[in-house]
Amino acid sequence: MADEIVNRVAQSALITFDLEELYPAGIRRQLDISQWLENGIVLREKEFRSALKQFDFSSYKDNYVALHCSTDALLPAWAALLVTTHLYPFAKKIVMGSLLDLENEIYFEIISNLDLQPFENKPIIIKGCSEKTIPEAAFVRLIQTLQPTVKSLFYGEACSSVPLYKK
Repeated sequence: MADEIVNRVAQSALITFDLEELYPAGIRRQLDISQWLENGIVLREKEFRSALKQFDFSSYKDNYVALHCSTDALLPAWAALLVTTHLYPFAKKIVMGSLLDLENEIYFEIISNLDLQPFENKPIIIKGCSEKTIPEAAFVRLIQTLQPTVKSLFYGEACSSVPLYKK
């Protein structure tokens, strides 16, 4: 009879870290400040404030929101802050920037709050493929968070990984 096939990966102390498992559910949306500007360019404070008061921000309830301005308008710093005060009671998270900036911020917050104790002096493989597109910056932040704690870091899959770090 042939030798028994042994799954050495399953028997190893290797821990697979999958950022996709941390991905919080929720709708991601952009909110364009230019919609409240005259011709999408000029901010007139009285009209701006009035338009914000009339806008239904409740449609952003439990959404992750990226505030941005799609035009080349020169906005005072307080403009995005004022929009945020109206949006805050409804949105899960608000960032100034693109949807990518929003995803980065979501992951940065999650990674900053990780319990690192289970990874102490352990070999870790950071899973490379996933259904969701995980921003590269999230992987960079994860490395900076894990490296001081772990024994070794790999990227990819257990059957085909790239070594990144070893104590």
